[in-house]
Amino acid sequence: MTSDVEKKFQILHQFVKEARSNLDDGAWDYLVGGAETETTQKRNRLGFDKLAFRPRVMRDVSGLNASVDFLGRNLRLPIIMAPIGSLQQFSEDGGAGVSKAAGTFGAAHMLSSVCDPGLEAVADAAPNAARIYQLYVRGDEAWIDDHIDRAIAHGYMAFCFTIDLDYYGRRERDKSKGFLSIARQSQSQGEEYQRSFSWKDFRRIREKYDIPLILKGIATAEDAMIAVSEGCDVIYVSNHGGRQLDHGRGGIDVLPEIVAEVDGKAKIILDGGVMRGADVVKAMIRGTDAVGIGRLQGLAYAAAGEAGVVRMLELLELEVQTCMGLLGVTSYDQLDANYLIRESDAVNEAHPLSAFPLLDLGY
Repeated sequence: MTSDVEKKFQILHQFVKEARSNLDDGAWDYLVGGAETETTQKRNRLGFDKLAFRPRVMRDVSGLNASVDFLGRNLRLPIIMAPIGSLQQFSEDGGAGVSKAAGTFGAAHMLSSVCDPGLEAVADAAPNAARIYQLYVRGDEAWIDDHIDRAIAHGYMAFCFTIDLDYYGRRERDKSKGFLSIARQSQSQGEEYQRSFSWKDFRRIREKYDIPLILKGIATAEDAMIAVSEGCDVIYVSNHGGRQLDHGRGGIDVLPEIVAEVDGKAKIILDGGVMRGADVVKAMIRGTDAVGIGRLQGLAYAAAGEAGVVRMLELLELEVQTCMGLLGVTSYDQLDANYLIRESDAVNEAHPLSAFPLLDLGY
């Protein structure tokens, strides 16, 4: 039987409109905004918009498979719900609702350490979901180890450190309206620990723990090389959705040099500007192993809660399958960057919602 959510949301655009209706100005700007001039954020979108496909035809695409194996788990799509610190501002279930949605669909969820209801409660709510725990460093070695021990004890499949938040980005949309997110309020104490967190600290953790370790916020081949040499299992290519350092490169533009440097020695995740199934396919063509979904996750969650996230993933899956089939491929290992994609002109002005040209929300 078709659910009410399925009837209501037939295309991804519709989540945006509903989320805008449900969120006040502060929460909306927190979700769609970036740092300072928002140049990095716009480049995230522009990077995808300027990539064009070269489809192949007359191929048997009847046996298409859009799933992947990632860190020992089979995912229905190569999708990870990226960590969002204030999910509780979009739905009262906070991180628990997104973890349950990811488990229901067959994606993964990376839980932010500043997201309610917390590590243990989310694990209890979604025990069978593919869960990853993400930490902002706000304490000493014992404090870090306590979080890793708890994550292991509660079945998290990997542990992630976000490393691009040594100083909190100046998000002027928020500041101009006096908005202070729940995540920011909880992050303000202990920032000196994040600022001093270094490769020496990562080396100590790597030597002590067997759990797969992820470093989120890598944006250069040089840092990817160091991460691999220090035993990092997953390089998470991210510029924090354009919410930290302004005037950076778009994530999809950075990706090829990092893929070349890593050369299969670690898995790769990419986020930043991913809003459509075609974006997922473009990222996979350029060599990532999985894609992080941030703003689109928040939009779906604000629009219709847990069921909205499941429905958003269903629509993404339909877009991914359609894109792959029309490219003439049936699996990700057939996505050859040498002939399936070329740079071209972007046709829309880049902004966080430029993937949805049917809308005019004055974002």
